[in-house]
Amino acid sequence: MTETAKATYYKEWGEIIAQLRNHPSIVAWVPFNEAWSQFDTPKAVEFTRSCDPTRLINSASGGNSFPVGDIFDSHNYPNPQMKFTSGGLQIDVLGEYGGIGWPVEGHLWQTDKNWGYIEYKSGDDVLKQYSVYAEDLKKIIQQGVSAAVYTQTTDVEGEVNGLMTYDRKIVKMDESRLRAVNQDVIASMKK
Repeated sequence: MTETAKATYYKEWGEIIAQLRNHPSIVAWVPFNEAWSQFDTPKAVEFTRSCDPTRLINSASGGNSFPVGDIFDSHNYPNPQMKFTSGGLQIDVLGEYGGIGWPVEGHLWQTDKNWGYIEYKSGDDVLKQYSVYAEDLKKIIQQGVSAAVYTQTTDVEGEVNGLMTYDRKIVKMDESRLRAVNQDVIASMKK
């Protein structure tokens, strides 16, 4: 990466933090995602902390992790597992998992070339697989993982792995059964 590109990154990243730092829903800053154009990670974390010392920093969501910042974030598809952890140096987070796809006809962004990490043909099948992943998730919680993020809440263009369709008109799983699965995961944290 050129020095000009790095300077542009710091200028724009600083502007983003300055613009958004008063939003109470932001709990962490993420300077890099999945190693895309990642550079000088310790310096980027230091810069981020100087712009806002009040929030957590996830130095590199899902890629090229360094022992800097507050969060160690791993991505794993499709099943929830942590192949690596911080060894107690940071908060261990499974930043992405899941990707259970179901293309619901009539509610797609495009009629073909849709995908998920795995694909099913009904909401019952999706919920069954989601429930299997919930059991896996409970195991890694007991190993010290502090958070996990399911991919994803809605279909996004050709990605049909959302809990809801692209047009937000259909929740792909029975909501009460989905809630029960999620409540069971939450209850496991108290054990």
